[in-house]
Amino acid sequence: MKQKFDVITSTCVPLPLENVDTDQIIPARFLKATDKEGFGDNLFRDWRYHADGTVVEDFVLNNPMYGGCILVAGKNFGSGSSREHAAWAIAGYGFRVVISSFFADIHKNNELNNFVLPVQVTEDFLQELFLSIKDNPKMEVEVDLPRQTVTNKATGRSEHFDINGYKKHCLMNGLDDIDFLVANQQKTEEWERHNK
Repeated sequence: MKQKFDVITSTCVPLPLENVDTDQIIPARFLKATDKEGFGDNLFRDWRYHADGTVVEDFVLNNPMYGGCILVAGKNFGSGSSREHAAWAIAGYGFRVVISSFFADIHKNNELNNFVLPVQVTEDFLQELFLSIKDNPKMEVEVDLPRQTVTNKATGRSEHFDINGYKKHCLMNGLDDIDFLVANQQKTEEWERHNK
């Protein structure tokens, strides 16, 4: 799942629901696994499938009109428990970016730790994205991490988004926290030698 970020341009999957919690993203019965593999298959499991395992035809992830690696979600995405498995499921499904007007803090950090970029925009911009996707499911959004901008290609409108500088560096270089420490081992050892 480690992939360097730069500029991502993609069609979007719209999920215009507010207060989507981590139990809806990945139901608790799937939390026994400790390996990240296979979680994407169960992303939004109870919305994508009926209890008998048949597909819920009108759920957006089952609609062939929508696709791409950007999920556009309603306000307060990732609330509820702190389960990292929710971010595993989002990444495992193939989403690289989630756009919302508000993220629960722990979930936002879990996404960053799993190479999914959470992009927080204004409510007005989010609603414009939903309308643009409704008008044309093939419209694209450009997410430019170096410039920290997100652009609705249908309207040309852009917004700036915030990201922690350390996490931005890690995403742009394909580094997790351990990779970063290993890459800076020599600097750490030099600092220790000079500060005994």
